[in-house]
Amino acid sequence: MEQYKTEFIEFMVESNVLKFGDFTLKSGRKSPFFMNAGAYVTGAQLMRLGEYYAKAIHDNYGTDFDILFGPAYKGIPLSVAACIAFSRLYGKEIRYSSNRKEVKDHGDAGILLGSGMKDGDKVVIIEDVTTSGKSIEETFPILKAQGNVEIIGLMVSLNRMEVGVGGKVSALEEIRETYGFPANAIVTMAEVVERLHNRPCQGKIVIDDTLKAAIDEYYKQYGAAQA
Repeated sequence: MEQYKTEFIEFMVESNVLKFGDFTLKSGRKSPFFMNAGAYVTGAQLMRLGEYYAKAIHDNYGTDFDILFGPAYKGIPLSVAACIAFSRLYGKEIRYSSNRKEVKDHGDAGILLGSGMKDGDKVVIIEDVTTSGKSIEETFPILKAQGNVEIIGLMVSLNRMEVGVGGKVSALEEIRETYGFPANAIVTMAEVVERLHNRPCQGKIVIDDTLKAAIDEYYKQYGAAQA
């Protein structure tokens, strides 16, 4: 596992973003783990988060793109932080863009916040986590309405590795199949378990044998085959 992935897993635990216990998801599923990217709130956290995203985006999509698009609302700080990090780490100026929930009709008018888009622009979408792919349903037509833009791919922080709304493949794989662009994550839950199971993190064992058994049981019910 790449060093930045190991560091990111520890960072999620340290920031109280990735939690373990008993959680009820929006889907109604009872999950032994939960991720809340809204817990990244400090300047130091956002700086590090931007770096992890930038490294993963660079690993998966290179530097041949123009815009990082972060869907409102959580995607806005993600796109800004990652753009700053991308410039510093790779010397490439990427523009950030997001959508407004309501179209603005005066001043800086339109649906976009940040950079506008034009024909030929190459776009990477950045989100926190995708469980069902519903956000892409909303994002895809917004991007396509801006012109002949090319969507290079999607980057999320965690691949939960469970079946999406179709009940057969993961949400990220459903996005690939439905929209025709790749979807990747900084880390997968398999990598999280590999790093944390019976290994100390922040001075304690985060995933012991009991929790590991609960995670395994969850995936027996909701796990998706990985491509």
